[in-house]
Amino acid sequence: MMGIGDFLRNATVQKLAQDALMRMDAETAHRATINALKFGLVPSGAPSPTSLAISFCGLELPNPIGMAPGFDKNAEVFAPLARAGFGFVEVGTVTPRPQKGNPTPRVFRIPDAMGVINRLGFNNEGHQAAFERLKDRTLGEVVGVNIGANKDSEDFVADYIAGVKTFSPLADYLTANISSPNTPGLRNLQAEDALKRLLAALMETRAAQPRQTAILLKIAPDLDEAEMDSVAKTVLKSGIDGLIVSNTTISRDTVAGLENAGETGGLSGRPLFNLATRRLAQMRLRLGPEFPLIGVGGIHSAQSAIAKLEAGANVVQLYSALVYGGLEMVEEIKSGLAQAVIERRLSNVSGLTGVAVKDWAEGRIAI
Repeated sequence: MMGIGDFLRNATVQKLAQDALMRMDAETAHRATINALKFGLVPSGAPSPTSLAISFCGLELPNPIGMAPGFDKNAEVFAPLARAGFGFVEVGTVTPRPQKGNPTPRVFRIPDAMGVINRLGFNNEGHQAAFERLKDRTLGEVVGVNIGANKDSEDFVADYIAGVKTFSPLADYLTANISSPNTPGLRNLQAEDALKRLLAALMETRAAQPRQTAILLKIAPDLDEAEMDSVAKTVLKSGIDGLIVSNTTISRDTVAGLENAGETGGLSGRPLFNLATRRLAQMRLRLGPEFPLIGVGGIHSAQSAIAKLEAGANVVQLYSALVYGGLEMVEEIKSGLAQAVIERRLSNVSGLTGVAVKDWAEGRIAI
């Protein structure tokens, strides 16, 4: 007799569920997926092979595959996502005060390219709501909190300081998201003087907290060479713990002429992969071999996850590809990574990191 777990893992059932979601408006489908996770209507992942276990920023992860922020904005389903097979989950972006975000519709699929454009605008329920859901979480679930600024804030830096104060007691790490294109003026924080001020404030605030939580910075893929030089120099002097490369892009070169490509907002998914991965490799060269990096942007298969590691990532995150491939993609990627470790006679998945940095940085590789 088939149990509920077997039923949910059935390939036909998963295909029917995915087809139903694709017939919905993109944001409605997202809410339906959140609800399904809350009610346990998503299969649990298999235990990760020991070869995928990895240390990152002082955290012990069962595998290097993370859920990127934007999916679980309000910290509602981090536990089911961990059970679904992710090695870590980053919730948010959360802002000090609740905000509705931009008018709908604000999420658009580009199905011919496995892409997504969003102009959500940090829609979330605010710090307090996320804190209440996170405060009693189970030990062993690795959860980061992505913090941002309210759109109408008079001082963006003060909002990030508030995020550090609120979530340092319970987050496994914090990410300062200064790279969303959907909050006017936010990306200006990537400029050298503004970034110095922000990172100094974050470090000073953290030093005053009882718990010294790791802080990462998330940057855009649209930086030019001089801007990357500036960011790398500032980051290395700041004392922050890691960098996430990258957020969505405002470029449309890879989707020109396709359905919904003209919508404003940030482009994610497969069309972002080559740009984000090249920027990752370029930042790896600037920051050196030991600086912790999360690679995100366009991962859609085991091959692309492996490539992201080879380009310099220690661990990776994905989100948009799940719109098209479903959560079962996580298990497929884990299996592919484990197989790559075996085939290359490595002792651990960390052996994949950085083996093709120069080729990616110089544009000699693309997938």
